[in-house]
Parts: sequence; C-alpha cells; structure tokens
Amino acid sequence: MANTCDSRIFEHPAELLQALIRFDTTNPPGNEAGCVSYIKDLLTEAGFETAIIAKEPDRPNLIARLKGSGSAPPLLLYGHADVVTTSFQEWAHPPFEAKNIDGYIWGRGALDMKGGLAMMLSALLRTKAGNFIPAGDIVLAVVSDEEAGGDIGAKYLVENHPEQFAEIRYAVGEFGGYSQYTGNKKFYPIQIAEKQACWMKATFRGQGGHGSIPVSGGSMPKLARFISAIERHKLPVHVTSVVKMMIETIAANLPFPKGMIFRQLLNPFLTDAILKLIGDTGKKLDPLLHNTVSATIVKGGEKINVIPGEITLHIDGRLLPGFKSDDMLAELRKIAGNDFEIELIRYEPQPCEPDTGLFDTLADILRDADPGCIPMPLLMPGITDGRHFSRLGIQTYGFLPMNLPKEFKFLETIHAADERIPKEAVAFGADAIFELLRRYGKKTDERVYS
Repeated sequence: MANTCDSRIFEHPAELLQALIRFDTTNPPGNEAGCVSYIKDLLTEAGFETAIIAKEPDRPNLIARLKGSGSAPPLLLYGHADVVTTSFQEWAHPPFEAKNIDGYIWGRGALDMKGGLAMMLSALLRTKAGNFIPAGDIVLAVVSDEEAGGDIGAKYLVENHPEQFAEIRYAVGEFGGYSQYTGNKKFYPIQIAEKQACWMKATFRGQGGHGSIPVSGGSMPKLARFISAIERHKLPVHVTSVVKMMIETIAANLPFPKGMIFRQLLNPFLTDAILKLIGDTGKKLDPLLHNTVSATIVKGGEKINVIPGEITLHIDGRLLPGFKSDDMLAELRKIAGNDFEIELIRYEPQPCEPDTGLFDTLADILRDADPGCIPMPLLMPGITDGRHFSRLGIQTYGFLPMNLPKEFKFLETIHAADERIPKEAVAFGADAIFELLRRYGKKTDERVYS
C-alpha cells in the first residue's frame, strides 16, 4: 500500500487507486473509516483544511477545502468510498489486491468509484503542489454509503451540515465522462441529469386455503398477471430535453441514413420500433425514453400446503425528470389493472431541467484532451449522490473522464467480476480534472458568477 509520506503520489494516480482499492469497503457493512483516514492523511500532510463528519464513527465522511481567490463560487468534487459486494463472483484476480496486470488496475471499485476518487485526489494534490490558486474554493467530499442510498453519507451531510456546501452551484461526481462508440464515432457523455427513484410495494390479496383444494382468483394468479403485464408492456415513451439533446448530437454525427434513422427515436410513434432496430444501442437508450418498473422482491406464503391469502411485491420504479410519483402510479395502473394495492416506499424527486452553465467548459476539456471526440449530455438511468446535493441547489456533472479502448465494455464491467480500469484512463481523468480546476472561473458566464 502506498505510504502517506509519499508526497508526490499524485504524479502516479494509478498507484493512488491501488492504495484505495486495498481497503475493503464492501457495503454492507462499509467500514470506510480506514480508507477515509488514509485520504485525510494525504490531504492534511499536503496542507489542506480537512474535517471528519460522521453519523456513525466507523462510517465517516471527509470534507476538505482548497482556498481559491474568491472570484468564482466554490466548486464541489465528491465521490464515495464504499463499494458493492464481490460475493458469488468469480474473479481472475483477487478483488482487493489491486493488481497491475496488462496495463489495467484490477479490483472492486476500480470504476465505481475509487478510480474517480483517485483522479480527484491526484488533481487536487497536484494543484496544491503547484501553488496554483483556483478562482473559487475547491471543496472535496469523500462520502460513505452511496451504494446503499447515502443515508449516512451524502444525505446526512445535506440534511445536517448544509453549511459545508454554502454558495456552491456546480459539482463534479460520477458517472459520465467515459468514451463510447456509436458507429465509428467516439462520444464522451457528460452526465447532467439522472432518473428519479420511485420505489413501491404492491399487495395482492385473494382467497387462501389448503393447498390440496385449488382456488381461482387468488393472490398468486394476480401477482402472475401483474408481472406478465409489466413484462409485455412498456410504459409510454417520453422525450425529455436532455435525451433530445443527446440523440440529436449522436444523429448529427452519424452518416446517412443512420443519422436519419437514429433521429426518429424522437418521434414517440416510432421510438419503440427504432429501439428494436438499432440493437444493443437501443437497449441502452430504452430506459432513457421511458419510465420503468422492475419487480425485485416477492414475499408470500409460509407453508407448501397453504395457499397464501396475501403476497407483496417490491418494485424498483425509475422516473424521468419532470415526472412525479403520481405519474408512475397512473402509468402502471394503465398497463397492469387494479387487482392490487400499491404503496409508495421511497420517492426522491430531481430538478425538472439541469443547469448547463458548466457544460461547455467540460466539453472543451475533453475536446482538447482527445481531439476529434464528441462530448454530449447524458441522462443517467440510475441514481447517484447527486440527487441529495440537488436539494441544496447544486447541479452535478458526471465527469470522471476515461479514454477507454473501443472494445472495453464499461457498463458491463461496473459492479461485475473482474472490474478493472486501464492505467492510462486513470491518468487521463486526473489530467482532465486538474484542467477543470485550472480553467474553472476563467470564462465570463453570468450563470457561474452572478
């Protein structure tokens, strides 16, 4: 493991990543304290102001600040130290040894998101070492518990210590900035919005009884009809502003007739047919054009010879920006009927429209780092800690730049066995974030400085 006495570790962001991966911060239980303490030591030894804020002692959050000149508002960089489980996965290399093999750093968190933390830390330490004073304060938040909802991480900080984020309008976090290809064109999606969590519980009731005497119309057939309905019928097509910008960018850079066909995704009467036509790309775009529901947990029945009178089903619903929980319930009823009761478990609203004031700066950084690439806005189908910070009026940009090999399957590698990242991609991201700290506040933009 890297030693905190290595004051130049920022020059080797891949080695910094290896040090972070070697802390097993699997959530649950998390145990992020060792990793967060290591980061704190790096920063305090470099002269940063740091503070530990914790709801639970072994699951701390770190706030660090690099003073700026005050000519721009503070900028927030944030990332989570916890990772998902490796249970029941077969790895080619141990997930917490952080081996450097064939130009890749292997290990849980390499992509989500200790790789991003290494980029941020490298950029911050490099800025400090160079005695560069940014236009605004740079605030770093290293949080716990993102993978389980952020209740003792970002959510706790937002609800109990909002003063730490005073006057911040823009933040950089996961999940965008990685290269991807459509056709032979290289795009870099920059996340500017994410879908909203809308978790529900459906209850199905019917006549119970002895298993030897079948009954009709019971809770089990009602559950079966519900699951069949959401399997066979998508919720309606909706074209939101971010996805419209995303699809128009891709279509404008594809040759005829591919570009013309791709643009038809914006026609709700043709959207689903075009999604099928464009194969794997369509599968990735599908949740960006619909509200979605997935059945995840079923509870019902206690004995094999007893027909249950009640069954509950937990449903992971995701709403597009601009929609509310009532919209989800109405759309769900339309395809699945009324043979169930439904309860809202958790709903976390997001802003209807993003603030794109920093987008051009981020896009220019990518164009300079990888000439010929095409930055574009991204709607994230999942959720991040950005939803918590948005409650303070902070616009998050998913911007962890990675110039990845064309054959590398980024989305399929996150949370999976053999999670890994190219060493060069970590360095690429560290350089890009350093460039952001250098450029931030240099352009006259009323949205940033007003």
